[in-house]
Amino acid sequence: MVWPCLQAHDASALIDFLTGTVGFLRTAVHADGDRVAHAQLDWPEGGGVMLGSYRKDAAWSQPPGTFGAYVVTADVDALHARLRAAGVEMVREIADQDYGNREFSIKDPEGNMWSFGVYAGEPQPSIR
Repeated sequence: MVWPCLQAHDASALIDFLTGTVGFLRTAVHADGDRVAHAQLDWPEGGGVMLGSYRKDAAWSQPPGTFGAYVVTADVDALHARLRAAGVEMVREIADQDYGNREFSIKDPEGNMWSFGVYAGEPQPSIR
């Protein structure tokens, strides 16, 4: 299992956006004062992300707004319509792709890119 990780200037606001607007589930949030030390947000259809408050001096530190993720969803049209109605910034409108995907992309309040589509990837090769 892979857990993409990102950091945010305002992690609490990003958590609220990803759970309240996009549809992630708030599974765990651990605070350290007014900072988010660790949060786990699960995607209802599988997988999720981990995030926390940006700390420039941390050993594993990625500047906010440099993250990008692709999220698989069965009803991409409904999600697109809901996010558009909520005023979310669209980076790429919903469209069918040559390789069989139907997808769209948004930008979150921190500047991170999120792409949503029905393409769940190619089957894993069999191990011999």
